[in-house]
Amino acid sequence: MRLTLVHPCIGRRVGQRYIKTWQMEPLPPALIAGLTPSDIQVRFYDDRMETIPFDEPTDLVGLSVETYTARRAYQIASEYRRRGVPVVMGGFHASLQPEEVAEWADAVVMGEAEKIWTQVLADAERGALQTYYRGNGRVDRGGARVDRSIFQGKRYLPLGLVEATRGCRFNCEFCAIQTVFRRTHTLRPMEDLLAEVEEVRDRALVFFVDDNIAGDLDRGKEILRALIPMKIRWVSQMSIDAAFDEEYLTLLKASGCQGVLIGFESLVPENLKRMGKGFNLKHGGYEAALANLNRFGIRLYGTFVFGYDADTRESFRETARFAMDQGFYIAAFNHLTPFPGTPLYTRLREEGRLLYDRWWLDSNYGYNMLPFQPASMSPEEVERGCLEARGEFYRWRSIVRRGFKGANRTGGRIRGLYYWINYLLKREVTERQRYPLGDEGWTGEWFKARERVAL
Repeated sequence: MRLTLVHPCIGRRVGQRYIKTWQMEPLPPALIAGLTPSDIQVRFYDDRMETIPFDEPTDLVGLSVETYTARRAYQIASEYRRRGVPVVMGGFHASLQPEEVAEWADAVVMGEAEKIWTQVLADAERGALQTYYRGNGRVDRGGARVDRSIFQGKRYLPLGLVEATRGCRFNCEFCAIQTVFRRTHTLRPMEDLLAEVEEVRDRALVFFVDDNIAGDLDRGKEILRALIPMKIRWVSQMSIDAAFDEEYLTLLKASGCQGVLIGFESLVPENLKRMGKGFNLKHGGYEAALANLNRFGIRLYGTFVFGYDADTRESFRETARFAMDQGFYIAAFNHLTPFPGTPLYTRLREEGRLLYDRWWLDSNYGYNMLPFQPASMSPEEVERGCLEARGEFYRWRSIVRRGFKGANRTGGRIRGLYYWINYLLKREVTERQRYPLGDEGWTGEWFKARERVAL
């Protein structure tokens, strides 16, 4: 049996190169390759950086689909299905919108693939694919192997992506993670984790892609202690509550952590409470958390969202100024995105504020456009405000000034990466604006697998 795995891009604008900072190793196809029996021939193509050979003989195609890549994934699926090749899709969007995905795929995998991938392959070999496969409950992740051999010959950013934990215990209104994993947080066997870290330790940085690496502080401390003798440099994402645990911060620094992404989301208390992140205000709030992180030399990637009801036209400038004054290594200023299946999406739909039936499939929608009606501004004002905040934060004057603040001043190789990363993000401020979802130059024929089939 021949299996072809494809990682779809978000989209493609005619005459423009693909966004550089979006080109990291994709873990989902490497995990699927690792779960696939050795007697099955596996080929992998990354739609972000190479042409997919649709006419190459294969028996089954697998795609992991996110909401932002759904339109492009359906274009790819159409090309293969038109050639008589069955397509199976999984990923977050398949779990959020299985009935929609089933319109374009012969089979849909919901939940975590570890439980059911071998069954999918067995059914495909018999020519008896089911429409839906559901991985009920959380998986025992022991023994799951990521097969990075599929990345050979491809030029990704110099990061080694590793997953230590999966899920998050918080219930943020806008977050799809809590919808898919139902506020659970699973841990990986330490032996498996450390073996995978060893595989990628030669990269410039190890990136733990966990939704919240501090989701379980006690287990997190075990992971940090185990990383100390490995002497690696790493980054990850964590919730702000970890900034108030002195032991955790001590171990964070000792284990080689170079920086963390923290979702600050908003400076407005009303917004934080509405989105379910009132915990950001505990223990003295942002000032106390940032003081602790700076004391331990932890660099910060701060993320913010705009579009909640208490935001005003001044929110963008105030937030950008806050991020600059705090000396964030990098920052993201994005509009609020209603992902399907989330409490936010349901609320906005019930309030009649969604501007598209399915924004992720609408040919009139582009990246960074606001897909709903905010309370106190127009969608265009929020879009423009986000763009101006990014432009202000990534001005050369800001980059240089932030480069001399706190932990950004130190670190040798990491300090050098600071200017390269900020330069890339500065260049992409306008390149991302209204970037098409799906390949706008695609001239193929949409080819459905079936009309919508209810679960």
